[in-house]
Amino acid sequence: MKTDIEIAQSVKMKPISEIAAIAGVSEDYLEYYGKYKAKIDLSLLKDASRPEGKLVLVTAITPTPAGEGKTTTTVGLADGMRRIGKNAVIALREPSLGPVFGVKGGAAGGGWAQVVPMEDINLHFTGDFHAIGAANNLLAAMLDNHIYQGNSLNIDPRRITWKRCVDMNDRQLRFVADGLGGRVNGVPREDGYDITVASEIMAVLCLSSSITDLKERLASIIVGYTYDEKPVTAGQLNAQGAMTALLKDALKPNLVQTLEGTPAFVHGGPFANIAHGCNSVIATKMAMRMGDYAVTEAGFGADLGAEKFFDIKCRTAGLTPSAVVIVATIRALKMHGGVAKTDLNEENLVALEKGIPNLLRHISNVKNVYKLPSVVAVNRFPSDTDAEVELLIEKCKALGVNVVLSDVWAKGGEGGMALAEEVVRLCEEPNDFSFSYNLEDTIEKKLEDLVKNVYGGDGVNITPACKKEIDRLTALGYDKLPICCAKTQYSFSDDPTLLGAPENFTVTVRNIKVSAGARFLVALTGDIMTMPGLPKRPAAERIDVDENGVISGLF
Repeated sequence: MKTDIEIAQSVKMKPISEIAAIAGVSEDYLEYYGKYKAKIDLSLLKDASRPEGKLVLVTAITPTPAGEGKTTTTVGLADGMRRIGKNAVIALREPSLGPVFGVKGGAAGGGWAQVVPMEDINLHFTGDFHAIGAANNLLAAMLDNHIYQGNSLNIDPRRITWKRCVDMNDRQLRFVADGLGGRVNGVPREDGYDITVASEIMAVLCLSSSITDLKERLASIIVGYTYDEKPVTAGQLNAQGAMTALLKDALKPNLVQTLEGTPAFVHGGPFANIAHGCNSVIATKMAMRMGDYAVTEAGFGADLGAEKFFDIKCRTAGLTPSAVVIVATIRALKMHGGVAKTDLNEENLVALEKGIPNLLRHISNVKNVYKLPSVVAVNRFPSDTDAEVELLIEKCKALGVNVVLSDVWAKGGEGGMALAEEVVRLCEEPNDFSFSYNLEDTIEKKLEDLVKNVYGGDGVNITPACKKEIDRLTALGYDKLPICCAKTQYSFSDDPTLLGAPENFTVTVRNIKVSAGARFLVALTGDIMTMPGLPKRPAAERIDVDENGVISGLF
């Protein structure tokens, strides 16, 4: 059986000019990055006269090592929609090098449902992440230089909140001491690195609507506090102009294609467990303008990516989704029911019934909290029995949601046609799209509502240190911002060992910080880290390139 990269390399891609023509993008807006990639000029959004199409979100159950296939489903669904005669365009995130070289792998789909060129997308692509890292680290350099050159803003080096970043899993950089080696080498202080996809610059880029908006957001970023506890911004360091200059091309969405020639915008890449987990607003709006249906996805389970897509991205950009696809596998649901990964090929109706509540809670959230129509897409494996499939269909129908079996990994768009038909039907249903909390409420109330309404918990436990920070942020006027909860992806709770649909738990918020440029508050729960580490056997050990430049080992 061919690997994902072998499948991707076996298909002849169309020149990106042809894909642009399919999407209705004039040559005037194309900026070529080789034969198969292009950036799209932002003026397209101003000039295009087409009305916006329907917005479809693909999300998933709580992830397990068995896998779900969210991006694969997104790609196969859009290909399937084109096969039934619908004009569909994709909007996806760019992969981070951290997971690519770590354990999770790339994020270009899989099997016969991929976006290509797969190697480029999973590696340097068009340099967006490098630009984000450069802008982030320019701000860090200007901040430390300001202190070294006399510190006229009275910045307290112990209260600096801005970290440097690198797009790599590198636990060694979580906590560092820098500025060592004598006075000419800087001011000694404790410092640290985030992975680039957790940087506020990434969030700012993905939520900005224009270069002007980008610059204003960058100027608002808080980098630390003075000795008398006043916030210091990037604007006070006069950094926003230079940062915007570094990001002006990165703000333009990237156009690529699926294996079947469906246009795909791949742009931006914040993690969903430690950031807001959605591709850029600009790319999504471009997909909606170019297609009658824009199919997008948000990271990890619906309690993370979808929640942030609804409560942060849609609220910020004024988007109203038309339908939601919730991806699941019977194998993953059996893991939520307590089955070991080695035993997933055996029929186990008891474990499946025990694990299905995880899916049902996600369905209920989409239907009852966000008030959107949804369908469950099940990636069927050969080991799934008819009895297991029937049990899953029965449980979902009790909530008024249909189940569609998806075979896009093996068959591409052909395997997604049934799902496409159901999504098109759902898009015609009226909905009363709502949010899970009210922005005007206190920070504590928003956290409480998020835990109760989306996670299914009893409430929130706020540590004394966090309560002090909440009071300070409230006094500074940041209490009306939405919440971006940094939480484990493996459970509805903040405890990764609580699988399925746990009850009678509280979520502990140990700290909260403001991302004033992104215009949300980040609530830190559990042991979540903003700089992951590599596993014992990183994927990087298996990646290679031959004398002809052909890459192997990517997955």
